[in-house]
Amino acid sequence: MKILILGADGRAHAFCWKIHQSKLCTQLFIAPGNAGTAQFGENIDIAVTDFDSIKKLCIDKKIDLVVVGPEEPLVKGIYDFFKNDKQINHIIITGPSASGARLEGSKAFAKAFMQRHHIPTAQYEEFDTASYEDGLEYIKNHPMPIVLKADGLAAGKGVIICNNTVEALGEYEWMIQKSKFGDAGKKVVVEQFLSGIELSVFVLTNGDAYTLFPEAKDYKKIFEGDEGPNTGGMGAISPVPFASEIFLEKVIKKIIEPTIKGLHEEKIDYKGFIFFGLIKVDDEPHVIEYNCRMGDPETEVVLLRLKNDLVELLIAMEENKLHKEKIIIDEKVAATIVAVSEGYPAAYEKGFPIDFGYLENTEAIKHIDSNGGVMVFHAGTKQQGDDVVTNGGRVLAVSSLADSLAEAIELSKEILNQIHFEGMYYRKDIGYEFIE
Repeated sequence: MKILILGADGRAHAFCWKIHQSKLCTQLFIAPGNAGTAQFGENIDIAVTDFDSIKKLCIDKKIDLVVVGPEEPLVKGIYDFFKNDKQINHIIITGPSASGARLEGSKAFAKAFMQRHHIPTAQYEEFDTASYEDGLEYIKNHPMPIVLKADGLAAGKGVIICNNTVEALGEYEWMIQKSKFGDAGKKVVVEQFLSGIELSVFVLTNGDAYTLFPEAKDYKKIFEGDEGPNTGGMGAISPVPFASEIFLEKVIKKIIEPTIKGLHEEKIDYKGFIFFGLIKVDDEPHVIEYNCRMGDPETEVVLLRLKNDLVELLIAMEENKLHKEKIIIDEKVAATIVAVSEGYPAAYEKGFPIDFGYLENTEAIKHIDSNGGVMVFHAGTKQQGDDVVTNGGRVLAVSSLADSLAEAIELSKEILNQIHFEGMYYRKDIGYEFIE
C-alpha cells in the first residue's frame, strides 16, 4: 500500500516509524513532514488543510491510505472531502466526519453529547455574546476554582483555570468581548473544576466496534513540579501506574462504550481515533475533553508499546472487522521527554542547528529492540543544507522503552544529554510522582 501521513510533529514521526514497519506499506509520503519523517518516506511541502493539493497528491501518487495526524483538517472536514469526491472516495482515511470531529472542534457540542449519553463529566453552562450578562452572574455565583473553555479550536490554549472570581470575570470578558481566542472563543463553556489526577485513553473505532490502545499520561506544564504555563506537552509515560484493571474497566463501561453507542445512535460517521482526556476523581473516571485524533506526545509512547501492525488495524477499521482484532501490548514501560526551544510556549526563535551527539556513540540506539531502547522522534525540525535545525517550540521527543519507568526515563535523559541546540530545555522530572 502507498500511504500518506498528514502532519509535521512528533506524532507524525511516530506514525512514520510504526507504519514503516508494516509488511503492507510499500511507499510512505508525509505532508509536510519534518527532518525525522524523511528517514522513512518522502516529505512533500503541502499544508494539512490544503485539501485540493492533498487530493492531487493522492491521485498522482496512487495513495491507498491517508493517516491524519492533527485535528484541524478533521474539524474542517477532510474525511467528508474525500468521501464526497468520486476520484478519491476509495482511499481509506483515518478520521471522523466533520460531524464526528465536533467532539473536539466544539466544547459545547462535546459537553451536550456527554450529557445526552450520561457520560460522567464536570457540570457546565455555555455562554456567548447574546447570553454574556447571564454568564457574568453564573460566574459570580459559582464556587472557585472554575474552568473557562473556548468552544472552538484554539491551538491548545483555549482552556483557563481561574482561582478567584475577579480573575474569572476578567478572562470571560477577554474571551467573549475582546476575542482573546478569536472565533474559537465566541462561545465559552464555563465548567466546574474537578480535582484529581489526569490520564489519556485511546481507541480506534469504526463508529460501532472499537479496539483499546495503551493508556498514557502526559505532562503539560513547562516547569518541573508541574509549574508554569501549559504547553502542548513536555513528556508522557505509558502505562499509567494508577490506572488499575478495575479503574480501566470503569472507563470502558462508563465512558468508552456509551461514547461509541452515542455515535452509533446519532448516526455520526466516525472511522478513526478517539482520545479520551480523563481525570480520576475519588477513584471514578470523568471526561475532561475528547480529541478526534491521537495525542502528542502520547503517541510517542503508545506506539512504542503497541505490538500490532498498525496498517492492519486501520484496514480492519475500514472493513468493519475491528471486533476480530486482538490488541497486543508490550508489558514494558515507555517514557518520552520533550526538548523545547527557549521561550516556549511563548515566543521563541527557530533555525538553530541540532547536534545529535549520540549518533557518534552507537547506531543501535536508533532502534527499539527486545532489550529496550530509544527513538528520537522529531517534532519541530527541518533539514537545512547538511544541518537539521529547530523549526518549532517542541523540537524533539526522546522516547524510551524499558523494564521500568525509572529505566525508561534514564534512557531518555542519557540521550538528551548528548543532544544540543541553542536554548534547549527539557523537564527532568517526567513521571516524578511515580518514582521513589
